[in-house]
Amino acid sequence: MDFKKEYINALLVIGKSCGAGLATIGSAGAGVGVGIVFGSLIYSISRNPLETNNLFKFAMLGFALTEAVGLLALMMAFLILFS
Repeated sequence: MDFKKEYINALLVIGKSCGAGLATIGSAGAGVGVGIVFGSLIYSISRNPLETNNLFKFAMLGFALTEAVGLLALMMAFLILFS
């Protein structure tokens, strides 16, 4: 009976670890997204330098939304791991 409980707990820990690891894949996507946002900003400013202020505002909005996705992925990983 005691062995059965230990086995179930070990499977639960393995499942939580795998789920948390898979949930952190979203953090890699957020890193790629930030690179795309700022790469596009540099490209846009080089094409039209007069619109720098307007483009920078949109880039900051894109950065914030992209990082929010990464933080949500991290939050889901912590919820899976510690619940």
